[in-house]
Amino acid sequence: MSDIIHPGAGVLYMKVGTHAKEGLAEIIERKRREIDEAGFAMWGYGGSTCYPTSMVQPFARSFAAKGQPIHLVMHKMNSRHYAEQVRATKFSADGTKWETIPDAINVLGSRYALMIKNLREHDDELDLGATKVAVGRNEGRVGSRYVQGQADKACLLVTEPERSNVEHKKVKIDLVAELIDPYAVFLSEQ
Repeated sequence: MSDIIHPGAGVLYMKVGTHAKEGLAEIIERKRREIDEAGFAMWGYGGSTCYPTSMVQPFARSFAAKGQPIHLVMHKMNSRHYAEQVRATKFSADGTKWETIPDAINVLGSRYALMIKNLREHDDELDLGATKVAVGRNEGRVGSRYVQGQADKACLLVTEPERSNVEHKKVKIDLVAELIDPYAVFLSEQ
């Protein structure tokens, strides 16, 4: 356990790698530059497991109400995401009211984005067997049973490790960032 990963903490776990034909090292360098220039970055993603308004925002707000941060904890993996590098130009926290993405921010090939600051290398482990899905249809499901196959991200509550028949699946955490309000947004190219 660490200052980020400990019982009671909320983390958004995500597998990361090549995205929109860009290697992870290049993405990290670009995101750090965006944070330096704009004060934040947008970490693009897709899929429905961490939908902005029904999953990420309520999850993050519940911890913010308690004065606790939400960290994006990332596990590096080999990926083959070779979608086109389509740059988003607008973002919306609610899918209705749209704002222009600042020129310093460049988010590519994604439907949604996490709003982050303090992106840094981090050497840690997360036992998915000592987590539970925090929101949505799978709320309460053990993380090691949820994050598998196509499920590569989840809003998780870190719990005490159980001694029962729960599969203790430890994953390396290589990167962390802190989520900032509005936590997750919709993206548009128009």
